[in-house]
Amino acid sequence: MTTPHTMRNAGTPMRRTTLAAILLCATLGALPGARAQSAQAALQNAPAAAAPRIQLADAIIAVVNNEVITRQELTQRARMVELRMKNQGVALPPPAEFQRQLLERMIVDRAQLQLAKEYGIRVDDGMLDRAVSRIAEQNKMSMQDFRNQLEREGTPFARFREEIRDEIAMQRLREREVDNKIQIAESEVDNYLAAEHGSAQVQQEYNLAQILVRTPENASAEQIAARRQRAEEVLQQLRSGGDFAKIAATYSDASDALSGGDLGWRNLDRLPQLFMNAVANLKPGQVSAIVQSPNGFHILKLAGQRSASAAKAGATPSVQQTRARHILIKVNQIVTEADARRKLTELKQRLDNNAAKFEDLAKLFSNDFSASKGGDLGWVYPGDTVPEFERAMNALQPGQVSEPIESPFGFHLIQVVERKTDDVSKERQRLVARQAIRERKLDEATQDWLRQVRDRAYVEYRFDVADAR
Repeated sequence: MTTPHTMRNAGTPMRRTTLAAILLCATLGALPGARAQSAQAALQNAPAAAAPRIQLADAIIAVVNNEVITRQELTQRARMVELRMKNQGVALPPPAEFQRQLLERMIVDRAQLQLAKEYGIRVDDGMLDRAVSRIAEQNKMSMQDFRNQLEREGTPFARFREEIRDEIAMQRLREREVDNKIQIAESEVDNYLAAEHGSAQVQQEYNLAQILVRTPENASAEQIAARRQRAEEVLQQLRSGGDFAKIAATYSDASDALSGGDLGWRNLDRLPQLFMNAVANLKPGQVSAIVQSPNGFHILKLAGQRSASAAKAGATPSVQQTRARHILIKVNQIVTEADARRKLTELKQRLDNNAAKFEDLAKLFSNDFSASKGGDLGWVYPGDTVPEFERAMNALQPGQVSEPIESPFGFHLIQVVERKTDDVSKERQRLVARQAIRERKLDEATQDWLRQVRDRAYVEYRFDVADAR
């Protein structure tokens, strides 16, 4: 089953009313000493009547490529993240470290959102409304109750919506840049299935947390040594009884730092091999030694351990499978939501009137990799597709074509070709193995990509965050 990813906060655009003041601050800060003093003196000696025109109400904390992060944005984000950390029971790090962590997270997010915009990835209001509705449903609340709860916790609903919009955009960017580029060889699947046979390890689930001390891209030997020394210092604090979540929030460079490094429950066979080796012999509550990966130095904590159910471990009973095909129209800067829906409605009318074959239309119009196969997705198991697609597909009879339906990928026409109930086949076992291998690779690939995004962005710090509060 597809579940939402952990949500991250994102900065909001500057108010236009403060832009002139911000630019004035930046201009004064950029002048040579004498000229800056002269300009400041001129401001101080200006007639009283002119003074109200200049309100230095904000300051630029950092520049990320061609955009700025302001003190007001950092302060607003800090309030919301602090409240969430308290609700999650995560101890806050010292204020200066907290704001530095938060600013770094905002820089990485801003760089991702700039890339998403560059690639034409956008999230329209309709998609956003459905995403927020799903979050309310998952919290077992009506939309109004959910909105009221957010407001009581100090999070304006409009700001929450924009955070979700940014998170969806970043997720779609990561799917494009990371998920879709992971390659898995058949030999890897063979090795996985051979190792899994008779192994009790795959029956276990581990609740993990991590601290990552990241190394820069193309780091020198001196940089790597310095980062390892920092990881050693962090490990010493942990072994001296320090709170893991608080230390993660203070020192970790991973995106989950402000959640205490929480990675959640994972099947052991879906962890990177380095992590598997590091936690296999730990007892709940214990912390691993330092583990080095291409991204840096990791310290892992085993928060809990439990036996996986037979279904989760792969001994799935007979299940219903659906052979389906679809036509996908993606929404972008050129094709609007209305355009995509209208085009699919026209195609469905042609199908209803027997004026065309589904597979021919898929080859001509679908934006999916399956287009060359007439839109054929093969045999689909429960949970293989996103919930919106699966619900629409399950409501169809063999031969029936759906109305246009929306998913995070765009708009679809779906046709069910046939259904069957069968035991898990060898093909399915290989698919499950492939998914497990993908999950092993995904975390490391995502962290590596985020490091590249951060290292390749132009970042200029205008103030130390401790001085800018």
